Amino acid sequence: MSTFGLALVPLLALAAAPEPESGSATKPNDATLGAKPPEGSVVLFDGKTLEGWVKTDGKTPAAWPVADSIFSVGKGKGAIMTSKTLGDVQLHLEFNVPYMPKAKGQARGNSGVYLTGSYELQILDSYGLKPQDNDCGAIYKQVTPLVNACKPPLQWQTYDITFHKAEVADGKTAKKARITVLQNGVKIIDNAEIAPTPGGNNTKEGADGPLLLQDHGNDVQFRNVWARPL
Repeated sequence: MSTFGLALVPLLALAAAPEPESGSATKPNDATLGAKPPEGSVVLFDGKTLEGWVKTDGKTPAAWPVADSIFSVGKGKGAIMTSKTLGDVQLHLEFNVPYMPKAKGQARGNSGVYLTGSYELQILDSYGLKPQDNDCGAIYKQVTPLVNACKPPLQWQTYDITFHKAEVADGKTAKKARITVLQNGVKIIDNAEIAPTPGGNNTKEGADGPLLLQDHGNDVQFRNVWARPL
């Protein structure tokens, strides 16, 4: 894959978005819903096409449906990822999980956001549940959210993420990757150290990699996806 190099967004055309580290709210809110990319950002979804997104083979164009400035998981079409790569980054995306009252656990509005293709931030309908390490907002099977900041299904939600990749020296991980996450304006992960999770594209620790979104067979929707290299 090529290095991250999409066109930069002009500052004058866009209002700056809040920095994820600054969040102090305790209840889910819309503080960053519709947030515009700050200076130096790249728009990963322009509301029209999935140009710049590919299947996990790194070359076949993504085949998820796009309509009304939203793209949806193409069930059975597999995960998709950006053709460009990211390292240390501030990332914003908005997602909407379906209402699946007859489904339970991991079958209920499941998808995932993989930083550098390797670290999964879970998407799930976890509204009203006690936080666990496989619920929405968790780094899958590693980091449990500090609080449950989920909205009910069928409501647009936000992730505002600050990610710093691992540091590698002499072929060994000298410092693990770190992540801070705000969900719906509430800090749910605070500068946690993380290791690669299952299901990604096996990007080596310390390397730049794509933003990867998981197809788990549920109709999860996405919009307003942008990234600012740090």
